[in-house]
Formats: sequence, structure tokens, C-alpha cells
Amino acid sequence: MAPLLDIRNLTVEFDTPEGTVHAVNSLSYSVEAGETLGIVGESGSGKSVHILAMMGLLPMPPGRIVSGEAWFDGQNLMDMSDRELRAVRGGQIGMVFQDPMSSLNPVLTVGRQLREVLVRHTDLTGTKLRARMIELLEIVGIPHPEARLDQYPHEFSGGMRQRVMIAIGMACNPRLLVADEATTALDVTVQAQILDLVRQLKQDFGTTVLWITHDMGVVAELADTIQVMYGGRIMERGPVSPVFRTPHSAYTHGLLKSLPDEGARAQRRLYQINGSPPNMANPPKGDPFAPRNPYATERCLNEVPPLRDVGDVPGHKVAAWYDLPALLAQENEVAK
Repeated sequence: MAPLLDIRNLTVEFDTPEGTVHAVNSLSYSVEAGETLGIVGESGSGKSVHILAMMGLLPMPPGRIVSGEAWFDGQNLMDMSDRELRAVRGGQIGMVFQDPMSSLNPVLTVGRQLREVLVRHTDLTGTKLRARMIELLEIVGIPHPEARLDQYPHEFSGGMRQRVMIAIGMACNPRLLVADEATTALDVTVQAQILDLVRQLKQDFGTTVLWITHDMGVVAELADTIQVMYGGRIMERGPVSPVFRTPHSAYTHGLLKSLPDEGARAQRRLYQINGSPPNMANPPKGDPFAPRNPYATERCLNEVPPLRDVGDVPGHKVAAWYDLPALLAQENEVAK
């Protein structure tokens, strides 16, 4: 069975005064129906840019799609006109962005903004339309939904605004929900509530979820599959538990080591990955992480590694010329 989303060799560049920024480089991956894919990486790794390109939301100029295809449910989004893409966005693909205060129109009521999505993508009118709007606010856990429809975004808390964004994203029961840093600006308690909500929506409606974040903890809680990006490329990808347990990319290993410990070790200084992200206007010749990688070989510095299968876990892939588990095992032996 074909995947719901299949991105093939996507390359995106930006023209800047400093030169051409190579934001996304020959990116290929797929997402199965019903799967939750967590995409992680530092700012500038290409997480959000490739989604904007796929959805026809990339500002051009300065952005430019050099090559690639994005197949969604048997349709190549890259071949669609703006009108055709507008029918897909909101209808078949729902989107939730990071800052609900900038995503929601401050001068329109929440009900008006929900209504716009439903009117564009459904045949609902009159009392049925209003009933659906109330139902959506109920589904995302907003109390007194009928009264809240007539309120403006500034009358909602940050968590409630994000719930409104999820209601808008889920309004037409989309096949795919894309959430871009959807919980970053929220406190831990509200973040947990939003994650619970997304899990419930996935369970109730079978929605496929693509969750973009820099938070490994969120991915551990929510995702089936993790995809680690750096320098516009995939560094590692696979089922969450095996990747967390035995990372094969030095970058994934560094991200996991950067997570704060609990208990007695919590007083230790947090680990940090040395160096800075690459300047993608002048990208490294080989593996983009090689200049920061203590395990890098000469080949890493000069040749881009392909994404290859590792271990016995189906779907676990890494782009690396070195054997990280073996190197870590050697370090542990020396340390004993």
C-alpha cells in the first residue's frame, strides 16, 4: 500500500545578499497512513522550510524549489495550481503553527475564523454550520463553546488559543495534520494537555500526524517514528524506542545527551554539542555535522553519506560513515 505522504528528492534554496542558502538538500521520506512522525533538529535544519515548500506556502522569492516531488494521497502537490493547493490545505491537510496569536486574526472572532474553513471546504450552512463549530470547540476541550465562538483571540489564554488552532486544523477531518512547533510557547502543563488532545484526536479519527519540534521529550511521548534533521538532510530516522535506545548518528546522540537528567544527576552541568550549525550559504563539503562531530573521519569531511539501514530494526536508518555504537562501546571499555 502506498504511503499517505511521499517526499522525493526535495531541494529548496534561498537567494540572500550573502549568497545562495541551501536550506533543504535532496530530502526524501514517506509517512504511512495513521503514523505519527516527529521531525526534530536545530533551527535552520530544514524542518519547517520543506513543509512550507510542500504546501505551497514558501515565499518565492527569496525561496526557490530547485527540484523534488511531494506525493500526497496519490497527488503530486508540486504540480498543483494555487487554487488546487488551497483546496487541499485545510481540507485534506490541516496545519497548526507555533504562535496562535500571530496565526489567528486578532480582529475576527474565533467563530468567524472557524466558519471560514468550514465554508470553504464543506457544504454546511445555517444551524448545521454553527453546530459543527460548537462541536469542534467541545472536541478540543474549550468550555462554554457556544459563548466562546463570539469572542476574540485576545480573550483566550495561550493554551486555549492553541486549542482553537487545533480545532481549525481538524475542522474538516483532514487525512494529515501538520503541527509546526505547536507547543513551544506553552508551559509544561498546557503542553501536556495539548499532547493528550492530539493523541485523542488521532485515536478517534485515525489522523496521520507530522509533528515538527526541537523537543526530544515531546517526540518520545507522541511519535511512532523520529526523523532527525541537520543541515537540510536526514541524519537518522526510525522507530522512536530503538533510536532513543541505540542512536547511530553522533548528532542524535548529542541531542539525547543534552536532555536534562532526573534525580541525583540533575545537578550536573547540561551537556552541549560543541560548535555552531553550518552556514548553509557555504555548506560543508561532506557530512554537514562533521565539523562538530568528535567521531568524524576523513571521509565524513569530504563525502556526504547516504541514508542506509542499520541493525535489525526495520526502518532504522542513518547517514554516517562511522559505527557509533561500536565507538561508544570502546569508550566505555576504556573508561572502566
